Amino acid sequence: MDASLPLLVAVPLLGAALLVAGGRLVPRPVAETVGCAVSAGTAALALVLLLNSSPPFLEWSGGWTPVEGHSVGIVLIGDGPGLGMAALASLLTLASLAYSWHYFDEPPSGHAGSFPALLLLFQGGMCGFAIAGDLFNAFVWFELMSVVAYALTGHRVEEARAVQGALTFAVVTSLGAYALLMGIGLLYARTGELGMHAIGRGLDAHGRPDALVLAAFVLVMTALLVKSAAVPFHFWLPDAHAVAPTPVCMLLSGVMVELGTFGVWRVYGTVFSGPGGVPAPEFERALVALGALTAVIGAVMCWYQRHIKRLLAYSTVAHTGLFLIGIGVLKPEADDGIALYVLGHAGVKAALFACTGILLDRYGSVDEHALHGRARELKGVAVLFVLGALGLAGLPPFGTALGKSVTEEAVGAPLTVLYVAASAVTAAAVLRVAARVFLGLGPRPETGSGYETTGSGERPETRHRLSRIPDTMTAVPAVLLAASLTVGVAPGFAKVVARSVNETGSAGVFTSVHWTPAGILLGLLSTLLAGVLALLAVARPTFTAPDRALWLRRLQSGHVGDYVAWVLVGTTVLGALTLPGTLGG
Repeated sequence: MDASLPLLVAVPLLGAALLVAGGRLVPRPVAETVGCAVSAGTAALALVLLLNSSPPFLEWSGGWTPVEGHSVGIVLIGDGPGLGMAALASLLTLASLAYSWHYFDEPPSGHAGSFPALLLLFQGGMCGFAIAGDLFNAFVWFELMSVVAYALTGHRVEEARAVQGALTFAVVTSLGAYALLMGIGLLYARTGELGMHAIGRGLDAHGRPDALVLAAFVLVMTALLVKSAAVPFHFWLPDAHAVAPTPVCMLLSGVMVELGTFGVWRVYGTVFSGPGGVPAPEFERALVALGALTAVIGAVMCWYQRHIKRLLAYSTVAHTGLFLIGIGVLKPEADDGIALYVLGHAGVKAALFACTGILLDRYGSVDEHALHGRARELKGVAVLFVLGALGLAGLPPFGTALGKSVTEEAVGAPLTVLYVAASAVTAAAVLRVAARVFLGLGPRPETGSGYETTGSGERPETRHRLSRIPDTMTAVPAVLLAASLTVGVAPGFAKVVARSVNETGSAGVFTSVHWTPAGILLGLLSTLLAGVLALLAVARPTFTAPDRALWLRRLQSGHVGDYVAWVLVGTTVLGALTLPGTLGG
């Protein structure tokens, strides 16, 4: 046991309360300094606990320890994956706070602590979810994280689009939260337990799974897949990214979506993986099928976007699909690869959003077509943007490349093709943006909107358009990209990550994680394909004409009722994929 584990949640929540109480009384630099200090302190604590998490340890908050094997208390798990996600959430929150230093217009009513307080609350919710050891409190942190994310997405309440994006986000993810709560209720009715490991033991003691277990599995996984933005639960993500402030986008795509995939891995491994849960072949079929669909649709939709923030959001959807496939094959090597992939992707994606925020605040637009050639003077930002694209492609030695290489070896040849294709297409879309916006290559595309969401006429997030880019706004993406590179090249780092994952999720089966010639060649291949596709798109603008995928684009209707219907469709599909072997059919 370690009494400092609850501080991962308590410190950011107390920091947020302090900023709310005193935000009106202190100048803005003081409020922002407090936010950064609290976030940095929490990140340091998470890293210290992570380095001392072998073997994993538990903490029963408030002294509510089990009695005769039964418990109703709040249990926190200090293992490698949970503490790793908490450290990632804390570090990205710190990066977002540093990026937003003197960033926005002055807060309403002069409340300098409002935005950093919201980010700290978001951090506390993410840390709580990462280390939660019982399903009900995972739901509580799930909801805290979501509610704060709604507020952050609609931070600019004076804009109708921001309110609409936040409302869509709220409705769809709240539906997922209701599903999670109903699933927890069913599991509690069957086992009388809320702790994840205790529920798993209770299901195994009951015998073969039945309809109640299947229903609970589908409801809980629906909630986590909504948070992961897996197809067809993904529609809220592009709408939210289009209107959310840039620092918030860094967190949504950099860590919150990844927490959803982490939840899928955690809950299946501890609750449903035994003989009383969902059989492994059914889980693998469901997750690999949904992951493949997510990767394909995310990559295609990413390719046909001109709104740069939406383009990056669909890239996140595509990579979520790759993460889910890796989790779904149920191999220790794939778990290790996905852990490294997530770490590398977090730095790359947050850096790309940070660079996009610079474009927005300098030119008042995130429209790829309208920005054609206008950012030639931003040479440093151009370099960072291209490096981010190469990281998405899986170019060695980025951490994304190492994670992708390890995962590809585990999933086998047919799925490796999908990994190469999805990473190449999403990276090509980002390289195309870089070539047009920063270099002015190719003919000037038409700026007419048609059915598209263009990104033109956006209001900068700073008081005025920036004539000079603050050093913090370029230093943060540079550090994030350097961190992604470190994941791939730091001696022994991959082995430490793999060992912490294997201790928790592989029943003591330890794997060897390293660069392989095949993995390096596949990383170079996906990067080469990305470059070729980007050049074709720049030379022939009709190659990315939106009418080629108009039917698919129309599904992103902006109507929350349509998105709710798709959530129900996805829940039904998940149940159908899981049903046959679970109930012995």
